[in-house]
Amino acid sequence: MGSEQIRRWESGALAHAVTDPFGQGPVPWLRGRETYFAESGQVVPWYVDPVEPEPVPAPRKQGRARIPAPRSSGGPRSADDVHRQIKGFTATGAAAPGEAIDFHITVDPPQEFSVDIYRIGHYGGDGAAKITTSPRLSGIVQPPPLTADRTVSCHHWWLSWRLQIPSYWSVGAYVAVLTTADGYRSHVPFTVRDDRAADLLLLLPDITWQAYNLYPEDGRTGASLYHAWDHDGRLLGEADAATTVSFDRPYAGWGLPLHVGHAYDVIRWAERYGYDLAYADARDLHSGRVDPTRYRGLIFPGHDEYWSIPMRRTAERARDHGTSLVFLSANTMYWQVELGPSPSGVPDRLLTCRKRKGPGKPVLWREIDRAEQHLLGIQYAGHVPEPHPLIVRNADHWLWEATGAHEGDAIEGLVAGEADRYFPRTPLPEHDERILLAHSPYTDKEGVVRHQETSLYRAPSGAWVFASGTFAWSPALDRPGHVDARVQRATANLLDRICKRD
Repeated sequence: MGSEQIRRWESGALAHAVTDPFGQGPVPWLRGRETYFAESGQVVPWYVDPVEPEPVPAPRKQGRARIPAPRSSGGPRSADDVHRQIKGFTATGAAAPGEAIDFHITVDPPQEFSVDIYRIGHYGGDGAAKITTSPRLSGIVQPPPLTADRTVSCHHWWLSWRLQIPSYWSVGAYVAVLTTADGYRSHVPFTVRDDRAADLLLLLPDITWQAYNLYPEDGRTGASLYHAWDHDGRLLGEADAATTVSFDRPYAGWGLPLHVGHAYDVIRWAERYGYDLAYADARDLHSGRVDPTRYRGLIFPGHDEYWSIPMRRTAERARDHGTSLVFLSANTMYWQVELGPSPSGVPDRLLTCRKRKGPGKPVLWREIDRAEQHLLGIQYAGHVPEPHPLIVRNADHWLWEATGAHEGDAIEGLVAGEADRYFPRTPLPEHDERILLAHSPYTDKEGVVRHQETSLYRAPSGAWVFASGTFAWSPALDRPGHVDARVQRATANLLDRICKRD
């Protein structure tokens, strides 16, 4: 295959770039304090990728500071899936303080590497805080990934490092930053949870993250539930994609999942304003490790498209018990999935969704007479090719109180990525109150005018169920360039009422 094809894949964003409306890029919201001196003598954050110097420096624009590139000899460079300079994954799901996280890492060429651990949060605007650093570790080239009928797995990789989580660590979303001695870098996300009661439980959508994971994005081997490659290195669609994917492998490209930033946006904002949060993964909801009755509300912070039967059953039980549900994205609970053990017997390491392949039962929730709307109040309507404004509806409702929003106001760019709406012919959940808080026209890729809606209802148990109906709600909370004060206040109004702060 040509070098041009390989260069396209080295970014780790070939498939991602066409499915994430906000881009993935180096993670500017993850601002650690590790810095490197650039040629100009200025310091640059660890997440900045190097760029080739221009022959003639471009004039600086007034009021816009230029971020210099790190020295090629000292600054970090993003690892890729073609050369696998450094790539890794955790062999466990979320872990509690006192438990361990096992990292399996490949390093090519073999050399020493280190692991910096960051916790996602507000931290004065940095977006993350460095918690600890591993000792210098010896890296090895792990065996190539195993493949079977499009399923890619690295469960046979040797253990590289075991992180024993101290009892005093805070629960939350963490990122391990892997860096080789010669300056290549990759990431591994993981979650630290505990079983304490809290006002709100934030559930990271690791099942959906894995569904989109194309690792290795090398033009030959990688496969997700959306894509695979043919023998000529062409990217194939869903008809030829995997039906089963493994958690025992790194994430493609720089090692962070597609859409991960949506969850991080919510975390930074919620921790900034002091909400009492517990943390868990979607697989914790699936396995029964989560007791929803311990919380006033469950927050689903990002794109959360793939749900198992136990996940839905637990969420419905939570609502019926009086625990509120907050869905801050769109296209939630669209596909029904199954989780199975790895070849070595570790539970919940294989994710299966058969979609349109072969005989068997349908796997869209709405096709098995259990439409998403029966839990969310609205459901997936389609893609939004270009961002459109969200049009405020029922502006006198308490959710819009003190936001400054008026009836018919347009919040620019807030309908983006994918959108949900109310389907009149689909049953609604039982409710004592129900209201639509936005009704926003947009144009689909065929030029047809459609609409997005934002929903809130109150179940007979007293639980509130909110569904934003758009991908852009979470970024509006704390993503640079997307923040909107009206969305921030509306979300605070909702969470304050759930937490009984009203």
